[in-house]
Amino acid sequence: MKWRELLLAFCVPVTWALGFTVAKAALVEFPPLMLMSMRFFLAALVLVWFVPIPRHCLKDLFWISLVGSTIQYGLTFTGLSMIDASLGGIVVQLEVPFGVLLAVVFLREQPGAMRIIGMLISFGGIAIIAGLPSLHGQLYGMLLTGSGALVWAVGQIMYKKISGRLDGLTGIAWIGVIAAPQMLVGSLIFETGQLDALVNATWVGWGSVLYLGLIMTAVGYGIWYTVLARNPVSHVMPVLLILPVLTIGFSMLLLGERPSQGVLIGGFVVLCGVSLIVFARSRPAETSPS
Repeated sequence: MKWRELLLAFCVPVTWALGFTVAKAALVEFPPLMLMSMRFFLAALVLVWFVPIPRHCLKDLFWISLVGSTIQYGLTFTGLSMIDASLGGIVVQLEVPFGVLLAVVFLREQPGAMRIIGMLISFGGIAIIAGLPSLHGQLYGMLLTGSGALVWAVGQIMYKKISGRLDGLTGIAWIGVIAAPQMLVGSLIFETGQLDALVNATWVGWGSVLYLGLIMTAVGYGIWYTVLARNPVSHVMPVLLILPVLTIGFSMLLLGERPSQGVLIGGFVVLCGVSLIVFARSRPAETSPS
């Protein structure tokens, strides 16, 4: 990976970690799917005028939007509304071992002993956190957030297969165009209180929507999909290792959260497992999925 793209890639966990913390504040005022719908609508409104219509892969983008955005964010941010942002930042790291597991099941890849050990360590770290007596009331939120990590991994595999046919900004713009109404329909079906939320939202809520739409989505995902299209997944994923560290820092600074020692120990174990996965050497016979 070129140094310029590496620097761009490191901007992604910064914007996402801050966005995770900002979203936690916004979820006090907006239902999760409604918040995500406004976020993606705003990102699409800004970007769609500057990119072409990807007619050759609109069908693929519809399913990527449904799986990798609508369902994924519905699970992740509904879970986040029930747990601390710092804990959510740790749980979403399961997207890495889930990605490896999916590659084994569906692509028949052979991950090697090091990645298998890393997966077991990562899941063990989450088990440590889930076993803490102080978090028993947050287990359902952890389950939803972890399920979102699994669906996110599915979405990344789906997007990688078409990433060579469109640039990053085009991808995120049209995912926004497609996902925003999907999320709105989901909100109308599964959530309540949307009108009251719009009427009573404060500057914190609306500021969060602006950040999530313009910075976290348009800028963050635009950079992510651009770098992902130009480099192997295994070269890009390591930059996300600093995401939970930054999320914990932002949540302590902006939300006043104080993660317990048990959560920090479990998070460290998860990070060690993820590190083994992303830095493990590929076998000579392995090839990356097309």
